[in-house]
Amino acid sequence: MNKRVYGVIGISSIMANWNADFSGYPKTISDGRTFGSDKALKYPMKKMWENEGKKVLYIKSMKFVEKKGDVSLVPRSLKERYEFLFGESAKDEAKDSRKVLTNLMTAVDVKNFGATYAESGNNIAITGAVQIGQGFNVYDMTEPQEQQILSPFRDSSKEGESGEEARNSTLGTKIVSDEAHYLYPFVINPAAYKELMELGVTEGYTEADYCNFKRTALVCATSFATNAKAGCENEFALFVETKQDVYLPSLTSYIDFRKGEEKNTISVFCGELLKELAENILSVEIYYNPDTTILNQNTESAKILNILTQKEI
Repeated sequence: MNKRVYGVIGISSIMANWNADFSGYPKTISDGRTFGSDKALKYPMKKMWENEGKKVLYIKSMKFVEKKGDVSLVPRSLKERYEFLFGESAKDEAKDSRKVLTNLMTAVDVKNFGATYAESGNNIAITGAVQIGQGFNVYDMTEPQEQQILSPFRDSSKEGESGEEARNSTLGTKIVSDEAHYLYPFVINPAAYKELMELGVTEGYTEADYCNFKRTALVCATSFATNAKAGCENEFALFVETKQDVYLPSLTSYIDFRKGEEKNTISVFCGELLKELAENILSVEIYYNPDTTILNQNTESAKILNILTQKEI
């Protein structure tokens, strides 16, 4: 693929928790602004790829371990995950870094996001062609909501010393944001794999790789309906394809969000910037949900599509 891609992926979170910190509350920075890490966006993409039967290396998977008659369920280590995916011993391949690199580049998450693999005598760092920034919430009125949840079971561990059984069900807590709208900047630079191509371990980042990323990025949050993520949806996306030697700033700074009574408004005002670089811009695509959002934009050549149907509006 002989081009760069710059863009933004927008995620809405309604009574959901898109990315929690270790306290269970939505992640914030020191000034109180809510944000989602790049890992929060990559994870549903990787789960989607895994569900489709593609090789995904950096994702949690479990195995049974038997020790002294006890059987435990534990996560696989990186070495064990490698062996599980590729069916070969990481220890045996320690002397053949070419084979390890070749295997790593066949994993769809590594091909997109890169990897750090320090196992069995190999110390490999791959800078991914796809780099995703932090997704800041652009809705100022976001408030966390804490819900008490009644469990159907009593807590037998809290029985009194007298042996009297606990009589009440346990209480749990679910923490969500009432409403949040995250904007993630990203850039795709196929030249990141130039050295690996010269080493002969990959064909590079191809048009097919880009189409796979784009397809997944447009629906990953909507498809990932866990308990905490139910209510999170893909609501916006911007893709700007440029010639290889064009460098654009983060496009999130050219996007504005306004809350409305019936529909929200997303304004994209990078038209003047792209107009000045018109001879180096290959295409501009904007995706949004017209049922929930009003789109304002000033890019004459932009192709406008429905993010749900992916058909042109």
